[in-house]
Amino acid sequence: MTPAIFEITKAATFDAAHRLPDGPPGPYTRMHGHSFRVEATVRGEAGGAVGWVSDLGDLDRALKAIAGELDHGLLNEKPGLESPTLEHLCLYFAERLKEAYPGLVRVAVSRPTVNEGCVLQLG
Repeated sequence: MTPAIFEITKAATFDAAHRLPDGPPGPYTRMHGHSFRVEATVRGEAGGAVGWVSDLGDLDRALKAIAGELDHGLLNEKPGLESPTLEHLCLYFAERLKEAYPGLVRVAVSRPTVNEGCVLQLG
Protein backbone atom coordinates (compact mmCIF):
# COMPACT_ATOMS: atom_id res chain seq x y z
CA MET A 1 0.00 0.00 0.00
CA THR A 2 1.26 3.46 -0.86
CA PRO A 3 1.81 5.64 2.22
CA ALA A 4 -0.79 8.35 2.78
CA ILE A 5 0.45 11.86 1.99
CA PHE A 6 -1.19 14.75 3.81
CA GLU A 7 -1.04 18.53 3.50
CA ILE A 8 -1.40 20.81 6.50
CA THR A 9 -1.93 24.56 6.20
CA LYS A 10 -1.71 27.50 8.56
CA ALA A 11 -2.50 31.16 7.88
CA ALA A 12 -1.54 34.52 9.32
CA THR A 13 -2.46 38.12 8.60
CA PHE A 14 -0.62 41.40 8.62
CA ASP A 15 -1.13 44.99 7.52
CA ALA A 16 1.62 46.87 5.72
CA ALA A 17 2.36 49.77 3.41
CA HIS A 18 4.25 49.58 0.15
CA ARG A 19 4.85 51.12 -3.21
CA LEU A 20 6.12 49.67 -6.46
CA PRO A 21 8.98 51.99 -7.42
CA ASP A 22 9.23 50.55 -10.93
CA GLY A 23 5.51 50.05 -11.45
CA PRO A 24 3.39 51.85 -14.02
CA PRO A 25 2.57 55.46 -13.11
CA GLY A 26 -0.44 55.85 -10.89
CA PRO A 27 -1.58 54.10 -7.73
CA TYR A 28 1.16 51.44 -7.82
CA THR A 29 4.00 53.90 -7.39
CA ARG A 30 2.29 55.89 -4.63
CA MET A 31 2.59 54.77 -1.02
CA HIS A 32 -0.48 52.81 0.04
CA GLY A 33 -1.37 49.94 2.35
CA HIS A 34 -3.12 46.60 2.36
CA SER A 35 -4.29 43.91 4.71
CA PHE A 36 -2.49 40.71 3.72
CA ARG A 37 -3.17 37.03 4.37
CA VAL A 38 -0.43 34.44 4.03
CA GLU A 39 -0.85 30.66 4.02
CA ALA A 40 1.87 28.03 4.20
CA THR A 41 1.26 24.38 3.29
CA VAL A 42 3.51 21.50 4.33
CA ARG A 43 3.18 18.07 2.70
CA GLY A 44 4.33 14.73 4.03
CA GLU A 45 3.51 11.45 5.65
CA ALA A 46 2.01 11.40 9.12
CA GLY A 47 4.67 9.97 11.35
CA GLY A 48 6.40 9.91 14.68
CA ALA A 49 4.78 8.98 17.95
CA VAL A 50 2.07 11.62 17.49
CA GLY A 51 1.22 10.67 13.91
CA TRP A 52 1.32 14.05 12.21
CA VAL A 53 3.08 15.72 9.28
CA SER A 54 4.36 18.55 11.47
CA ASP A 55 3.36 20.40 14.61
CA LEU A 56 0.69 22.88 13.52
CA GLY A 57 1.44 25.02 16.56
CA ASP A 58 5.08 25.36 15.51
CA LEU A 59 4.09 26.22 11.94
CA ASP A 60 1.60 28.76 13.28
CA ARG A 61 4.25 30.44 15.44
CA ALA A 62 6.81 30.50 12.62
CA LEU A 63 4.35 31.99 10.12
CA LYS A 64 3.07 34.58 12.58
CA ALA A 65 6.62 35.57 13.54
CA ILE A 66 7.47 36.40 9.92
CA ALA A 67 4.16 38.20 9.43
CA GLY A 68 4.84 40.11 12.65
CA GLU A 69 8.14 41.38 11.23
CA LEU A 70 6.18 42.96 8.37
CA ASP A 71 3.10 44.09 10.29
CA HIS A 72 2.47 47.83 10.27
CA GLY A 73 5.74 48.48 8.46
CA LEU A 74 6.91 49.62 5.07
CA LEU A 75 7.57 46.50 3.01
CA ASN A 76 10.04 48.30 0.73
CA GLU A 77 12.46 48.61 3.67
CA LYS A 78 12.90 44.83 4.02
CA PRO A 79 15.77 43.23 2.07
CA GLY A 80 14.26 41.25 -0.76
CA LEU A 81 11.10 43.34 -0.78
CA GLU A 82 12.40 46.50 -2.42
CA SER A 83 9.69 45.86 -5.03
CA PRO A 84 7.09 44.20 -2.78
CA THR A 85 4.88 42.42 -5.28
CA LEU A 86 2.74 39.49 -4.21
CA GLU A 87 5.27 37.26 -5.98
CA HIS A 88 8.15 38.66 -3.93
CA LEU A 89 6.13 38.29 -0.73
CA CYS A 90 5.55 34.59 -1.52
CA LEU A 91 9.30 34.14 -2.01
CA TYR A 92 10.05 36.09 1.19
CA PHE A 93 7.93 33.75 3.31
CA ALA A 94 9.12 30.61 1.51
CA GLU A 95 12.79 31.48 2.03
CA ARG A 96 12.22 31.95 5.75
CA LEU A 97 10.18 28.77 6.23
CA LYS A 98 11.87 26.21 3.97
CA GLU A 99 14.75 25.28 6.29
CA ALA A 100 12.50 24.42 9.23
CA TYR A 101 9.83 22.89 6.97
CA PRO A 102 11.47 20.87 4.17
CA GLY A 103 8.00 19.63 3.19
CA LEU A 104 6.85 23.18 2.38
CA VAL A 105 5.02 22.92 -0.94
CA ARG A 106 2.90 26.05 -1.17
CA VAL A 107 2.92 29.65 -0.03
CA ALA A 108 -0.03 31.87 -0.88
CA VAL A 109 -0.25 35.59 -0.24
CA SER A 110 -3.46 37.51 -0.82
CA ARG A 111 -5.03 40.90 -0.35
CA PRO A 112 -8.59 39.84 0.45
CA THR A 113 -10.08 43.33 0.44
CA VAL A 114 -9.18 43.77 -3.24
CA ASN A 115 -9.62 40.08 -4.23
CA GLU A 116 -6.00 39.57 -5.32
CA GLY A 117 -3.63 36.75 -4.57
CA CYS A 118 -0.57 34.82 -5.63
CA VAL A 119 0.47 31.20 -5.07
CA LEU A 120 4.03 29.88 -5.10
CA GLN A 121 4.22 26.12 -5.70
CA LEU A 122 7.40 24.53 -4.34
CA GLY A 123 8.97 21.10 -4.77
